[in-house]
Amino acid sequence: MGCSISGLNALYDAVNGNGDVWINDNRFRIIRQLGEGGFAYVYLVKQIHNNTDSTSSSGDFGKKFKDPSHVSDDGSYAVKKVLIQSDEQLELVREEIRVSSLFSHPNLLPLLDHAIIAVKAADGGSWNHEAYLLFPVHLDGTLLDNANAKKAKKEFFSTIDVLHIFRQLCAGLKHMHSLDPPYAHNDVKPGNVLITHRKRDPPLAILMDFGSARPARKEIRSRSEALQLQEWAAEHCSAPFRAPELWDCPSHTDIDERTDIWSLGCTLYATMYGVSPFEYAVGESGGNLQLAIVNAQIKWPPGPNPPYPEALHQFISWMLQPQAAVRPRIDDIIIHVDKLISKFSS
Repeated sequence: MGCSISGLNALYDAVNGNGDVWINDNRFRIIRQLGEGGFAYVYLVKQIHNNTDSTSSSGDFGKKFKDPSHVSDDGSYAVKKVLIQSDEQLELVREEIRVSSLFSHPNLLPLLDHAIIAVKAADGGSWNHEAYLLFPVHLDGTLLDNANAKKAKKEFFSTIDVLHIFRQLCAGLKHMHSLDPPYAHNDVKPGNVLITHRKRDPPLAILMDFGSARPARKEIRSRSEALQLQEWAAEHCSAPFRAPELWDCPSHTDIDERTDIWSLGCTLYATMYGVSPFEYAVGESGGNLQLAIVNAQIKWPPGPNPPYPEALHQFISWMLQPQAAVRPRIDDIIIHVDKLISKFSS
């Protein structure tokens, strides 16, 4: 999927806080802002069809999608707007678009369309860029939002819902890890998991944000390569969910997709308890997040009544092995979680 760069392909025209976004030939009305972070803003938008032939417009738009089910019944989507102020940021956005186009799985958020435009700076000087990325919209928030809401009410996900949410994340990661070459997400965490509640089924979980996704396997053969990887990880991988080998990388080692397994274990813990297993260290006198992670010093808080089964604690500990070489792979994880689902469903 290539990037088109044209001042006519996407326009953002703010009027009283609202406005329209054009992504290539399709127009979207901004309804409200859903979130922001760094140089990015996410909006709920609604497609505006050509008044003369709305059916044709919708049909042509839908033909661009790999999966026809991604066409919204009511024209609602999410648009991520990225402010780009350097060539490096521009290259990162292009890479996110390229990598996103590699994936096609129901538990991975699909990129439906995109455009990058050149815009003149407010002072009339140099030109910058803005990127517009179109996605399906999920209005029930992230796993982090849902876990925080439950924590505030002193509530918890049920054991079976925890396992079903986790199983879906495993399915999405398996798709990424099974590519040739395998890709690692590199930032698996509750804030990057969208949740949609369903009446008769467990919540739908969708992994998003592939801005940090890269080929998973790296050969580190020098101290400078190890330090370079650590610096990259410090910028792109959230600290409480970052694998030990990305904190303290040996000068001669092989890195692979099991960095995601560590983050997956932290995410399972956070789904249960609303916080990563190592963040307690930040609040302790003399505590150190990196040391807690590198030494896999897990603390188990009190859970719901009845508490989560010990089998889940053992499952998490299995994933949170500081030595990546003995950490399980995604296929092993899926076999085990399926057994747990069968056990706790009966």
